[in-house]
Amino acid sequence: MQVPVRFSAGLAQEIGAPRLSVNVPEGATVADLMSQLHAAYPNAPRLSTALAVINGQYVCSTASLLPDREVACGLCFRGCEIPEGERGECGVRENRGGALATLVHSRPVALGVDPIEKKPFFHVLPGATALSLGTAGCNFHCRWCQNWEISQARPEELPAVTRTPEEIVALAVRKGTPVVACTYSEPTVFAEYALDIAVAARKAGLKTVVVSNGSIREEPLRDLGQVLGAYKVDLKAFSERTYREMCSGDLKAVQGTLRRLARERVWTEIVTLLIPTVNDSEAEVRALARFVRDEVGRETPLHFTRFHPTYRLTNLPPTPVATLEKAREIALAEGLPFAYVGNVPGHPGESTYCPGCRARIIRRVGMATLENRLKKGACPDCGRSIPGVWA
Repeated sequence: MQVPVRFSAGLAQEIGAPRLSVNVPEGATVADLMSQLHAAYPNAPRLSTALAVINGQYVCSTASLLPDREVACGLCFRGCEIPEGERGECGVRENRGGALATLVHSRPVALGVDPIEKKPFFHVLPGATALSLGTAGCNFHCRWCQNWEISQARPEELPAVTRTPEEIVALAVRKGTPVVACTYSEPTVFAEYALDIAVAARKAGLKTVVVSNGSIREEPLRDLGQVLGAYKVDLKAFSERTYREMCSGDLKAVQGTLRRLARERVWTEIVTLLIPTVNDSEAEVRALARFVRDEVGRETPLHFTRFHPTYRLTNLPPTPVATLEKAREIALAEGLPFAYVGNVPGHPGESTYCPGCRARIIRRVGMATLENRLKKGACPDCGRSIPGVWA
């Protein structure tokens, strides 16, 4: 069976051709094809990290090259094996004739301008606004989802507008927002759209940020990481059981994403919604803080935000402010100087303080930055460098 293969510019240079037709046996997978290419071109080192894309969609190494078989999606930890005519767990990726089709590219169902602090990003362009968008669908099913009307819906169940990546960027420019935010639902399931937006935004001098559950696989994350301004991960809990039973998620997958973001030096902030009796024990908060310190980076901003009853978790009360304050104290004691309290407007824990002299550098109330004293990314009083994306 002949399979046409097209290479990226770097690979084409190593192999000596922009495209090839490769003969593979019936039933071959992407892994089989890569093995043949490795054997034929041992002096092409980029093959070892090459990403496989079939009909514009990322696929994993077990994906079949035959058009009439199940297709294995390569976007998130689930690796859904999708039969002909069916969709993956997220509801927005469909097997059409043996190839994955995304049903949400250029089809946002939510589009608006928000303060960057809403995401929350506290160390990214304080006071800036972000053109924010999301599509239908999510690969998690969190019981407390605040945007469940869109995240748990299929594309055909919601009205959408057509906005190409170039149109999104043009709209951001017209509105004067220096940031485009892929948010509201789950950018992992519209990764191709997010990537195209980020590429177009960079050309226009804008930054793209992603607000995600952190379940994306290494291959698509590598592509995104090269063009993103920042990545925010919702670390739902620090318990496999909570992830499995309350979110249909996987903690290890999220931990892996956070480690990769740290290795790739993508600016990352983490938020944990503290929910009474679910993930708010001192022991769990301490374990979470130590993981962030040791494996993501001790200067990673960590936001503890207040839960309010919603969706399928209405039997629990709002998080006591004292619980948030205790979590912040634990994180600070564990060596995380940029620990924050969220969803408590006016709380001192919303502001940024210099770890060197303890001066307040950025004053916030709710989603508003009221004062920013940073001087070239440093404390104006003692000169201590403050990490972040400041320009």
